[in-house]
Amino acid sequence: MSDSCILDVRGVEKSYVSVSETLTILKGLDLQVAEGRRVIIVGESGSGKSTLLNIIGGLDTVTAGTVRAGAPDTGEFQVTRLDEEGLTRYRSRFLGLIFQFHYLLKDFTALENVYLPAYMVGVSRKEARSRAEQLLSDVGLGKRLHHYPSQLSGGERQRTAVARALINDPRLILADEPTGNLDPGNASIIGELLFSVAERYRKTLLLVTHDRELSSRGDIRYHLEEGRLAAL
Repeated sequence: MSDSCILDVRGVEKSYVSVSETLTILKGLDLQVAEGRRVIIVGESGSGKSTLLNIIGGLDTVTAGTVRAGAPDTGEFQVTRLDEEGLTRYRSRFLGLIFQFHYLLKDFTALENVYLPAYMVGVSRKEARSRAEQLLSDVGLGKRLHHYPSQLSGGERQRTAVARALINDPRLILADEPTGNLDPGNASIIGELLFSVAERYRKTLLLVTHDRELSSRGDIRYHLEEGRLAAL
């Protein structure tokens, strides 16, 4: 990869085999993302957008092709060749993951949900809590630190998920339909928040969405159709 390329997807194919048929979702897909860019992928339901993000995130495997991620100062990850230990390190050190559903731990407060990923990779509890408090303040939840997910609104839960994605200072944020489960008002707020924190913390953002307003904010946009990406 070049010095500015933080993600290099080459010839990725993904097929699902059943007794009666083989369904190919991705067909020799290529994608290169330069560091600091805000890249948006749109497409119809079932086109493979989430599958692609799951492959990049090491949550799913490829049928063929390669995924490489990294930068000269952080090292390079041959994602499609990593074992489970390597994938865990990749996801915890290099990626921030945001999904349509927040996946917060219901028995933990917003603060605990955010600081746990840092604590689990060896950051001291004091430092992890300090980072989490700052991030939650940055996303507008400084007064909701000790509330449980059931005590937070849908928008607040997703804000917490955004803060959690940033806790380990990732280089790349993957966001899969992050506003898809929200009402229009909260969707607009979360969309604005995603782009503002990506700029503030100088993160590369790769986002898939159905939201036209959100997709218009990317500096690079692609449409996923028939298993391949086309620039918009």
